[in-house]
Amino acid sequence: MGAITQKSIVTMQAHGDVVHHARTDVSVRDLTVTIDEPSERGGTNQGATPTETLVIALIGCTTVVSHRIAERLGIELENMSVNVAADFDRRGVMQEEHLTVPFPKMDLQISVTTSASDEDMRTLQEDLKKFCPISNVIRQSGTELTETWTVTRTG
Repeated sequence: MGAITQKSIVTMQAHGDVVHHARTDVSVRDLTVTIDEPSERGGTNQGATPTETLVIALIGCTTVVSHRIAERLGIELENMSVNVAADFDRRGVMQEEHLTVPFPKMDLQISVTTSASDEDMRTLQEDLKKFCPISNVIRQSGTELTETWTVTRTG
């Protein structure tokens, strides 16, 4: 049997039901994700805020794409963790000022344990910047996005 050719461009579908003025339950595929505001901002605290969801998506994209690159390179990332510190200028959501770059700076701290060579890790890091769609959207928005890698060697 031949390989399945995947489409280059797909249309993603999602649907949001507003449960409360600050809470939306979003359906995607067969999943439901709740996006909400904390109680102190009038929400029900049932999920991450929309802006937190962007940061969560960055972490998820970083880990998934890194592992796909590692697989292509024939290396294993035995352990991986990602922390993000994102500077968020809230003047826009507070309707004080129109901002074209609400996140002026985001810093990813990526930690991996691997036996991969320095060269393979450099390739992985360079390819991650090329192929993670979420980080590309964030960079193109004008956000200064930095990645700091801590690599612990095994074997």
